[in-house]
Amino acid sequence: MRQMQIAAPGGLDNLVMVDAPETPPPGPGEIRVRIRASSLNFHDLIVASRPDWVADGRIPLADGAGVVDSVGAGVEGFAPGDHVVSGFFPQWLEGPDMPGDFSGTPGDGIDGFAREWVTLPATAFTLSPKGWSHAEAATITTAGLTAWRALVVNGGLKAGETVLVLGTGGVSIYALQIAKAMGARVIATSSSDAKLERVRALGAEAVINYRTTPDWGAEVRALTGGRGVDHVIEVGGPATLEQSIAAARIGGHISLIGVLTGRSGEVPTSALMARQQRLQGLIVGSRRHQTEFVAALDATGLRPVIDREFPLDELREAFEWQAAGSHFGKIVVSV
Repeated sequence: MRQMQIAAPGGLDNLVMVDAPETPPPGPGEIRVRIRASSLNFHDLIVASRPDWVADGRIPLADGAGVVDSVGAGVEGFAPGDHVVSGFFPQWLEGPDMPGDFSGTPGDGIDGFAREWVTLPATAFTLSPKGWSHAEAATITTAGLTAWRALVVNGGLKAGETVLVLGTGGVSIYALQIAKAMGARVIATSSSDAKLERVRALGAEAVINYRTTPDWGAEVRALTGGRGVDHVIEVGGPATLEQSIAAARIGGHISLIGVLTGRSGEVPTSALMARQQRLQGLIVGSRRHQTEFVAALDATGLRPVIDREFPLDELREAFEWQAAGSHFGKIVVSV
């Protein structure tokens, strides 16, 4: 079978396609899956582009969607022909005992889904939403579930509340769509007026160009009558956190998800304390969260926004397109 690997010492120049032996038939509790699609996340870009990040020969990509080929003894809930999608933390099935690192994450601590076949424990997958293509389903694992956990699991989103999404990447667009499906209002930011028009078309009630309005936290407050938003999808990190705190209401919920502007920086603790806000870091979610999210997708009819699709042998070009920052929604890799 074909699979993409990261050769030592790593970096996009060392992505190589290799022919590997076929995966074995499933043992007890396992399923064998023909992978058909993956999608790119910022985490995948970090893993693939930074030298010495992962072991020599690591197979990248955390997201994987495909078709069950065969099932092992004792497997329940899956049958040959089922469409399935992988989990980001296959070891975190449910409950509060969550992982604190990426040692069990596909494409990082263990091999990922830039390959044609996998044989894994059945618990490493859930069913895909009914009627979704593999390309669509591949967007769930990381981006979709992160947005769901931020707003619904952790945030307790309610109809009538207001959500601020930063940028137009996969998590932010999913958050916009989830918020609208649940009856919330959305304010969106971007540096591109063209992208802001597209988020308006998806249902955002108000938009802000953060380059022309650098004090966008105050603008968000003005747009909400001085109150601020109930939820912030904070994907920027150190350079945007101060404005996110200014944009959120007293007692608001800020989901700290991304590090697009850096991995560390000053936290304006006095402002956070004065506004009595909840700043909560999170990394994706559990298998139980994913099954609940899939049920919600089936119920609402929400479908993801896909920017472009690349074949597996153009994975480097896909990462370069992602790094350029011109995408809107998710970048998909067909396998």
